[in-house]
Amino acid sequence: MNMKHTAIATAAALAFSAGLADAQGSPQPGGRGTQTGQVTGSPTTPGQSETRERQPSNDAKGNSVNAFMREAAIGGMAEVELGRLATEKASNDQVKQFGQRMVTDHEKANTELKALAQKKGITLPADLDSKHKQTVDKLSKLSGAAFDRAYMDEMRKDHKKDVSEFKQQASSGSDPELKAWASTTLPTLQEHMQMAERTNAAVGTSGKKNSGTESTGTTGGTTDHGGTTGTPSGTGSNPGSGSTPGSGTTSGSGGRR
Repeated sequence: MNMKHTAIATAAALAFSAGLADAQGSPQPGGRGTQTGQVTGSPTTPGQSETRERQPSNDAKGNSVNAFMREAAIGGMAEVELGRLATEKASNDQVKQFGQRMVTDHEKANTELKALAQKKGITLPADLDSKHKQTVDKLSKLSGAAFDRAYMDEMRKDHKKDVSEFKQQASSGSDPELKAWASTTLPTLQEHMQMAERTNAAVGTSGKKNSGTESTGTTGGTTDHGGTTGTPSGTGSNPGSGSTPGSGTTSGSGGRR
């Protein structure tokens, strides 16, 4: 009997131990499964990475809009400041008129751009960048014909660049409102570019003639004046140029006759 009871007790103990082991072991697979599910169950990661992959295009779009508006704002402020400078320092009436036109048209465009930026929650620069400040500083030190030529050359180059950028924004801009504003502003910029090219050509030609006249008046007056232009004018205006050997014999004989 004792041995029988002992065997039964042993069997019961073994069964209890096996059940306990199963009970303790079962959470482990489930636990591991849960942990594995949390680790490997991050199949959400590819979805998140897809979101991150798509995000740069949105950022690029936003950056493109911000960059264009920033450049347009700085360029517009520079046109106004340089235009005011032209109305004060230019010696050529065409240059003065061009400068005043820049002030009028670009102040209007700047106001429109500021309103559009406020609507979109974009902060535009309130001052010129270093590049445009250098241009203003350089031109402010010039005067007369030198200012006219430098200013119009700057305007010709600036408006050529502006027209190219506004054309691109008007045709393929990502923001509908900014695209519409660029399309509306483009014809005015194209007109400015044509005016700049015409005025620059006129001022450049005038400048070369002026500089040539100054040159003959200061350096070529004693030599070239008697040799070429001195023949017609030397007889009347330079009778005493007998100190110059060449012109003395020519104008002297002419005087005697």
